[in-house]
Amino acid sequence: MAKVIIYSTPMCPYCRMVKDFLRKKGVEFEDKDVSIDRGAAKDMIKKSGQVGVPQVEINGKIILGFDRKAIEEELENIG
Repeated sequence: MAKVIIYSTPMCPYCRMVKDFLRKKGVEFEDKDVSIDRGAAKDMIKKSGQVGVPQVEINGKIILGFDRKAIEEELENIG
């Protein structure tokens, strides 16, 4: 099973969309709220070089934004 982390904020509509999308697909994920978790925010920026959310990490690969196609492809590649 793929390890999936969502870096998000509560006010971000695309963050909610990506989480709803993953729930509908039955994908378990860890949600890191970067608005209150400074450590998670630093990790996110270190990994991607970006400050925008959502960022989806699937087994170490970062996908910026709610890129449905990229997320589905990465989940398929993991198996």
